[in-house]
Amino acid sequence: MKVSLILFTVLLLSSACNEKKEPSSFNQENWSKRTANLGAKDSLITGKTYLSIYSQIRSFSEEKTYNLTAMVSMRNTSDSDTIYIERAEYYDTQGNSLRKYFDKAIFLAPLETAEIIIDETDISGGTGSNFIFEWKIPKSIPEPLFEGVMNSTMGQQGLIFTTQGVRIK
Repeated sequence: MKVSLILFTVLLLSSACNEKKEPSSFNQENWSKRTANLGAKDSLITGKTYLSIYSQIRSFSEEKTYNLTAMVSMRNTSDSDTIYIERAEYYDTQGNSLRKYFDKAIFLAPLETAEIIIDETDISGGTGSNFIFEWKIPKSIPEPLFEGVMNSTMGQQGLIFTTQGVRIK
């Protein structure tokens, strides 16, 4: 009986440790609450932004890498109008698409920020990962701001740096 109880406990603990977690944090329910039906809003300006992200960096040598947590920040810089993000797609170092974060356009209210977190354990992007964002905004408001904040802490050491998106279309 004791052996059975111990085996059951070990199996239970090992199955809890093997629980699959989405490699990148985002609340799917939150995206669905933000869905926007744009229809044929011709008055909106369209744009595309590139953002570099680093889920790993090299240190000491080509072979040694450190994993990083990346926070991708999508910001509406307008204090008066809602903007729309139609696409947020994550790519690896070789340019292969890893995942799309929503299927329909989402909205960001004035001065609102939405975030995507790439967990430190998710190294699928590698040392040269990136995002492409497609967006629509009303005429005569500032463009959205896309930023990446990468960080890691080990022992008493910490590393943090930022990247900013570049409009490519």
